[in-house]
Amino acid sequence: MKDLSRRRFFENSVMAAAAAALPARLSAAAKTPAPASANERLTVAVIGCGIRGKAHARALAAQPDCDIAYVCDPDLDRADEVGELLAGELQRPAPKKVQDLRVVLDDDSVDAVFIATPNHWHSLAGIWAMQAGKDAYVEKPVSQNVEEGRRLVQAARKLGRICQTGTQNRSRGALAEAVRYMREGKLGEVKLARSIIYGGRGSIGGPVETPIPPRCDYDLWAGPAPMAKLTRARFHYDWHWMWDTGNGDIGNSNVHSIDICRWGLGVSGLGRSAISYGGRLGYTDVGETPNSQVAVFDFGDKTIVSETRGLRTAPFHPAIKAMWFFYGSEGIIAETGLYDPDGNLVEAFEGRSVNHFANFLDAVRTRRQEDLTAEILEGHQSSALCHLANISYRLGQHASVDEIASRLGEVETNEEAREDLERTRHYLAEAGVDLAATPLTLGRHLRLDGDKERFLDDPEADALLGRQYRAPFLLPKESEI
Repeated sequence: MKDLSRRRFFENSVMAAAAAALPARLSAAAKTPAPASANERLTVAVIGCGIRGKAHARALAAQPDCDIAYVCDPDLDRADEVGELLAGELQRPAPKKVQDLRVVLDDDSVDAVFIATPNHWHSLAGIWAMQAGKDAYVEKPVSQNVEEGRRLVQAARKLGRICQTGTQNRSRGALAEAVRYMREGKLGEVKLARSIIYGGRGSIGGPVETPIPPRCDYDLWAGPAPMAKLTRARFHYDWHWMWDTGNGDIGNSNVHSIDICRWGLGVSGLGRSAISYGGRLGYTDVGETPNSQVAVFDFGDKTIVSETRGLRTAPFHPAIKAMWFFYGSEGIIAETGLYDPDGNLVEAFEGRSVNHFANFLDAVRTRRQEDLTAEILEGHQSSALCHLANISYRLGQHASVDEIASRLGEVETNEEAREDLERTRHYLAEAGVDLAATPLTLGRHLRLDGDKERFLDDPEADALLGRQYRAPFLLPKESEI
């Protein structure tokens, strides 16, 4: 805060007071809007103009029944890029370009916002939008931590808003048919699902003095996160690998397939326990999150195992290229195909897909949360599993492979966990990692009350369910929504 000008401090104080007062300003009609006609045009805004923001702009430009009134980003160069994309290549009217999302939220003509900011802004932007009487499409992961994700769901429920998660695979018809196949018991007993994300992530370098883009307001960009001195070489995108702003690749990419694993297994809540192990291995840089990570989520009679690999690696399966696998007594489902145990395709599922953005806009008109293919509760619970894995990892200690194997024996669903440990050891050896010199981190085995979203007798882990917010970008209490 000491770097803020008096003018900025005054403006932020005023805006914070206005944000805190939003619930009182909402009328009963604003909380439960009447359904709109099927062909009513909607006025929307894109908040966050990076890779996903551009994708949002393209998707929305293809929808004839909405007008993109604003593009918003603390870095005005990025807002300009998306504005020019819309007005040029996409041949849509030029939007207003602003830095502060609160300008958008103050405009009563805006019906809905599409939030594609860095992770640390996702929940707060969504909550503020709903408090301002708007519906919200929130990119994955929908939260930076478990507590704010729950608060996002509470806001949608209490205010009667439509809130969609950006896990667009839920709108794939073939995948819905695969899930239906499992629900009907045709895959037999399904106890295990795997989430697999293998992809190279190189070093982000540092420590160096990070250049803040010349037209970027770092105060607005940081928002609820600390305005820490940055030491990474690249300002944009590499925030993914810092705990204050990102959630590592498990929250960046793996959240998609973890969400599908939850959907296919039919599990809800956060389960009984979680444990994670891994490390930032193969290079030294200023990144904080692991580039290789295995997490095991125990739901009683069902288990989800998540694997993230950021170094060069062989495919998970020699024949099946997939991000998720379901293992049943009658076969395997991977992506949208049914396979025999040898990896031979038996059946390719088919089904009518819907446009994920259009699905949200349709639900905005009908005012029916059940019309959403990825309603915010699903996004919260899938994102929360990623957060549990990271909490386990952050509370862990270096351990040898033998020590990890011994500890995994304490996990009831340890057969899959032990298998993944041996494969992980082999993968890292092939990547040239000496685990004697740079050992893995074995995370804490966290036991949960999954419905209450709290740990059992672990105040240190409970403290990591939320975060400290930087004024005036404060998370509203449930009573303030």
